[in-house]
Amino acid sequence: MPEMDGIELAQHCAKVSPSTKVMFITGFAAVTLKAEQAAPSARVLSKPFHLKDLVLEVDRVFARGTFAQSL
Repeated sequence: MPEMDGIELAQHCAKVSPSTKVMFITGFAAVTLKAEQAAPSARVLSKPFHLKDLVLEVDRVFARGTFAQSL
């Protein structure tokens, strides 16, 4: 994305639509740390992962209901 990175997009989305749920999927540890600091309520799934891990995380996201509040 030429205008912003995924973390900035998630932060903007939280301002515009606080109920929007956010999950970061990344293979870079530095991005994981930055995402956890910038958006502590967002989920971070690090690559590589198994399909069942993705399914579990998505289930958790929708079960909680308060996912992207502090982005």
